[in-house]
Amino acid sequence: MTLIHYLGNIPLTMTIAHSKLTAQGQISVPAEVRRRLGIGPGSILEWDEDGEQIVVRRAGRYTSEDVHRALFPKPPKPRTLEELAVSR
Repeated sequence: MTLIHYLGNIPLTMTIAHSKLTAQGQISVPAEVRRRLGIGPGSILEWDEDGEQIVVRRAGRYTSEDVHRALFPKPPKPRTLEELAVSR
C-alpha cells in the first residue's frame, strides 16, 4: 500500500515500527524488526546511506575462511618441497 505525503510529492510506505533516540544517542530495535532481521543480543547492524535514506541492515556473518572458500572453491593441489622450490 502506497500513501502520499500531505505535501503530495513524497510517497510513503507503511511503517513497521518506531524507535525513540535517547539523550545518549541510543535506540531500541523494535521486536518486529529484530524478528524480521533475525537478530538478537550481540548482533551487529550496518548503517548505510542510499540517496536521501539511511538503510539499517544486519551485518554479514562471514568469516575470512568463508570468503576464501567462496573465492577459491577447489583446494590447491598438494606439492612437494622440490616442486615449490622449482616454481620460485
